[in-house]
Amino acid sequence: MLVLALDTATHDLVTGLVDTESGVATDRVLPATRGHNELLMPTVTELLDASGHAFADLDAVVVGQGPGPFTGLRVGMATASAIAQARGIPVFGVSSLDAIATRHDAKNLLVATDARRREVYWAHYVDGVRVSGPSVDQPGNLPDNIEVDAVVVPEHLVDKLPAHLAAVPHVELTPRAAGLVSCADLSAQPEPLTPAYLRRPDAVPPTPTPRSAAIPEVRP
Repeated sequence: MLVLALDTATHDLVTGLVDTESGVATDRVLPATRGHNELLMPTVTELLDASGHAFADLDAVVVGQGPGPFTGLRVGMATASAIAQARGIPVFGVSSLDAIATRHDAKNLLVATDARRREVYWAHYVDGVRVSGPSVDQPGNLPDNIEVDAVVVPEHLVDKLPAHLAAVPHVELTPRAAGLVSCADLSAQPEPLTPAYLRRPDAVPPTPTPRSAAIPEVRP
């Protein structure tokens, strides 16, 4: 089975192909980019071309559902849905934090990604299983009772962590194709895609301006 994997929940634009029979995974990642909307489809096309495949060869799509920013998640999930619908193949949504956790072998692991607004999305894993989260908090407000062997966190946020978390080994990681696909049960019926925003989008409807008393009310 040839699976296309996508993730736009972090600052990295992550695309990849996984051959589930051979176990071969090919990643094409654009680090630290904000152009997810403009770059995603061209990157997928380049990935397929470089691998000697076409959209017609795909058997399934796996996409990270966050948590992540509203716009970023919407781009990745809408693209995954469109590709799957056009090809008539299933699309599976997985946790982006779970996919990141597969890249680290710590028994007790905290995974945190940049949520902007001076906050992080985070989850806690024991033996590769998520035991708490996903949640969104300021780095300094992460629970005091979490004891871990390692922390996955953006480098610029390390000094914002509580002292007991900042003191353990840390590394910055984002999802990769193999991890995304490993989090999906490709033999099951896929569930509807559900983005994990964890908070309201930045854009809000404008507050109505009260009508001036000097303006007469017009009734139909």
